[in-house]
Amino acid sequence: MKISVITVSFPLDGETLNELRTLCEEATIHDYRVYETIMNIPLAGSFESKGFMVLAYDDDKDLLVGAASAIDLMGLYTYEWSLVVLPSYRRMGIGKALVEVLQAGLLERGAEGQLALVIDGSPYGHTFIENCCYTYSFSEATLETKAEPVVLQDEVIIAAYAGEQAELVSIYSEAFGDLPEESLELITFNTSNNGRNLWVAHKDGKVVGTVTTAEENEVQWVTALAVHPMYEGQGIGTALLSFTKNYASQIGAKHVMLDVEIENRKALSVYEKAGFMKAQQIDYYVKK
Repeated sequence: MKISVITVSFPLDGETLNELRTLCEEATIHDYRVYETIMNIPLAGSFESKGFMVLAYDDDKDLLVGAASAIDLMGLYTYEWSLVVLPSYRRMGIGKALVEVLQAGLLERGAEGQLALVIDGSPYGHTFIENCCYTYSFSEATLETKAEPVVLQDEVIIAAYAGEQAELVSIYSEAFGDLPEESLELITFNTSNNGRNLWVAHKDGKVVGTVTTAEENEVQWVTALAVHPMYEGQGIGTALLSFTKNYASQIGAKHVMLDVEIENRKALSVYEKAGFMKAQQIDYYVKK
């Protein structure tokens, strides 16, 4: 058996994407874990995505047997990556080979940071990544709910971003601990990429919160949801979540999804009350 390993930058062609989908489907059936999203397949065909794939082929069968995917989601030279190997080809050293070539790809692209992602409960995943000299950092749960019409609150007005830069910088600083320049980069990113929409919540004429929605096929992702500390406990977060469900329904999306750190019990409670349920958990590792 001869295995060849190649690196391909985004966007990937249709044939390669179909090969990746087949690989992920077979691993999903075997492991009872959904790999397509963590492998960035919904984003890998876009010219706007900054990332690459490392592909392992069984040359004798012309078969894709493993892949590693790395993506710089925020354009800040910090890459998130994960990998999957066809169940019948595991424990043959393919995973290690993928990681070695992926690390070379990160170096070539000037990566300043990296996070390795493992689906909670995936066979061998945690042991493998720890053997590659990574250590556990934190976990995020992916929550989802149906896109559906919602009656919105009259007292909270939510509209597209219209230049409320100073107010959002203040909110991001309070909510996420971001530096002003980091907040400005986030605003620029969320207002300059197709499929992403930055929304601002107003109450009594003041900016009280914000959320960003990002389109991914039939899903609207919710990210960067934040409420001004002075308005916490007044239903602003719930209003923003209701808005995203209603907006997703209006544009024909089927689901609304978001990621939240497992340790953020306060946020988890808000999301669960808004009808979001846990779909899966991703564990993040950093290089030692």
